[in-house]
Amino acid sequence: MSGPQTLAEHTGVLRTKMGAAFPGNRAVFRGHDLHRELKDLDWLSLCAFGIFGRHVPREQIQLMSSAWVYSSYPDARLWNNRVAALAGTTRSTPNLAISAAQAISEATIFGRGNEFRALDFFLKTQQALDAGASLPDYLENFLRSGGRLAGYGRPISTSDERMPLTLGLAEKLGLTNGPYLKLAFDIDRYFESTGRPLRMNLSSLLSAFAADFGWTTREFNMQLFCAFLAGMYPCYLEAADKPPGATFPTPCVDVVYEGVPSRDWPVR
Repeated sequence: MSGPQTLAEHTGVLRTKMGAAFPGNRAVFRGHDLHRELKDLDWLSLCAFGIFGRHVPREQIQLMSSAWVYSSYPDARLWNNRVAALAGTTRSTPNLAISAAQAISEATIFGRGNEFRALDFFLKTQQALDAGASLPDYLENFLRSGGRLAGYGRPISTSDERMPLTLGLAEKLGLTNGPYLKLAFDIDRYFESTGRPLRMNLSSLLSAFAADFGWTTREFNMQLFCAFLAGMYPCYLEAADKPPGATFPTPCVDVVYEGVPSRDWPVR
């Protein structure tokens, strides 16, 4: 139902199953007392509880949070870190700078949009295989139809230095026996056999783990929100400590302009 009646039913009241604050008394977080029942959770576990509505196994949180460490490169040349650095060079506040950098971290190719699509791809691929399709035929049809394969291939380098670290930790945590992880490597081996430069990267690896954990695409997307965050702070601070405008300045002579040529304006 939509329209004025629906809006009228929600006017003047907030109906929620998520929680509420009662200043001076208590705070309710997904039906639990935040300061009594949930006080011993660490911050990552609380975030996960807020996303999933249940306590996520510590091993799963540890694996995903380790990927945040492995992906927090303090390199201001990276697309989202550049925003933090440029904000620093203009003397923006830290919160505005980091928030802007976080906002563009959802880039389709490099950021959160990539894992979102990769997880969706794994789920749909497994459905097709369960229905009787062969993996080579499915992949080739997917690519021929214009599908964009998230999680395979990487700019600059075909290898991903984060993969061995993540796999090593997953092995220690007992998380490497899932069917989607096997599927991810089956796809990687197929592309290697065909000579395509579409090698598996960390996005596809984490997406496969998320599928094995039973996470939805939205849950996975929200859980990885902070993956680049730690690398943004140094980029902002370094730029803010330099003279204003000294981070990535571009002289006018370095700008290649291909638009309308200069014109003489008649004097009247």
